[in-house]
Amino acid sequence: MAGKYTIGLDYGTNSVRALIVNVETGEEVGTHVFDYPHGEAGIILDTKDPNLARQHPADYIEGAVASVRGALKDAAGKDGFTPEAVAGIGVDTTGSTPLPVDENGEPLASREEFKNEPAAMAWLWKDHTSHEEAAEITMLAKQMRENYLAKCGGTYSSEWFWSKLLHCKRTAPKVFDAAYTWVECADWIPGVLTGTSKPNEVKRCICAAGHKAMANPCWGGYPDGAFLVALDEDLGRIRKTLPSALYSVKDIAGNLTEMWAKKLGVPAGIPIAVGAFDAHLGAVGCGITPGVLTKIVGTSTCDMMVAPMSSDLPDIPGLCGIVPESILPDYFGLEAGQSAFGDIYNWFVNYMQPGGLQKGSHEALTEGAEVLQPGASGLLALDWHNGNRTVLVDPRLSGLVLGMSLHTTPSEIYRALIEATAFGARVIMERFEEYGVKVERVINCGGIAMKNPLVMQILADVFNRTMEIARSTQTCALGSAMCGAVISGAHKSFADATKAMTGIQSKKYVPNSKNVALYQRLFPLYKQLHDAFGTKTYNANLANVMKDLLALRDEVRK
Repeated sequence: MAGKYTIGLDYGTNSVRALIVNVETGEEVGTHVFDYPHGEAGIILDTKDPNLARQHPADYIEGAVASVRGALKDAAGKDGFTPEAVAGIGVDTTGSTPLPVDENGEPLASREEFKNEPAAMAWLWKDHTSHEEAAEITMLAKQMRENYLAKCGGTYSSEWFWSKLLHCKRTAPKVFDAAYTWVECADWIPGVLTGTSKPNEVKRCICAAGHKAMANPCWGGYPDGAFLVALDEDLGRIRKTLPSALYSVKDIAGNLTEMWAKKLGVPAGIPIAVGAFDAHLGAVGCGITPGVLTKIVGTSTCDMMVAPMSSDLPDIPGLCGIVPESILPDYFGLEAGQSAFGDIYNWFVNYMQPGGLQKGSHEALTEGAEVLQPGASGLLALDWHNGNRTVLVDPRLSGLVLGMSLHTTPSEIYRALIEATAFGARVIMERFEEYGVKVERVINCGGIAMKNPLVMQILADVFNRTMEIARSTQTCALGSAMCGAVISGAHKSFADATKAMTGIQSKKYVPNSKNVALYQRLFPLYKQLHDAFGTKTYNANLANVMKDLLALRDEVRK
């Protein structure tokens, strides 16, 4: 074993975290978070277009140095730790978060002419400006390449790679023309650290390419040129810059350069793992195995499962892809999720400021919501405040609260919003099981899983499943550190790394049978609204919904 520790670099929506982990015990000996300085909480926004969300790539570079240096300082003196004992580094990022680069792999945002141009920056995962292009890609694929759609849930998303590139071409042609190619953040960061960021050298991960860019080994990698040219001739130019080989987290992206070793304060030459998305490595940090649904529960959610590549796995409509080795080697990775979860609660508190509450205060609403029984408010909500990622894949859907009266309280609305997010999560679980991917356990991680007992109990009651919580509070960074452990030889396999480095908290949320029974009556009403507003095939009358909510309300209150 070359070293006893590895580092996980976790590039999130608002910040980057570095985590130093003991590969033998999973002990997290040092950590540091660097908040991105550009924009609002690290996000470049546009008051004229609420769909726009970009990031400045300079924040990623500055964040690597600050977070690793800070983690090393935090770990100093612990358990005999020294920087020389660091054996490898893993990297996760948000995605799809592509950035336009020149022929040397330099971001266009670093040029003087584009320094204030949002289109030249990284297009953050939550950027929905390309919803029209996404619909266009879906329509063309149905005509030309239905197999492409089958592996990404049947609908291409505005959050994904090609729709963002096409939107850039149409709205910022100078940026598009100046770009030699586009690189996912998950590929670019390891490339920078290893001196392999030139487009012909960077190793592209199957995680990003498969789930967001329509790449699959079944058809030789990325979509073929004829299909892309049918969308726009210039997309064919970009396609020629993309490689045929794709890699997974078991592969080495390269070795840390002397320059970067000095900047970070760790040994030169240590291996850097091929990158992946934060949610995928969060699932790894949870200890994902077949039959385990891992939920990363925060401002949004990602729901991940794996299935052996030897299994006869069907295409599953509405998922964000079924991709070989996108999460774990030798397994299909299955990704789903909700575009907003905790963001919905924050919207209600920060923008509505109900009852004169101070901005950012959830405590009073939680106190009022947790004493309510399911159904007692007579309310029902839809959790689409940021569109629907799974299973409808429609960013143009919006939120709804139904059943309000002149006596409706803020706490009742708050609980209804929590219940809506839980109902939306159940739709995802049922979609997995509908197509034969059975959920035997649910392991949760993320800020809400760690800090909000009310939400977790409601999830347990709505799912009628025990909600387990990952031991680590930093599972994405832990998953990245596990990649560093495997590619450095500290562990022979991810199974070994999982056994040594992950665990589950003793605290579990067990379903309350009384609440389960009530939610079994509320969920079909949610499904009525879900299908009526979210699909084109639902033709039934909704006149029963308000009356059924009132009847249940009166029954529960008695």
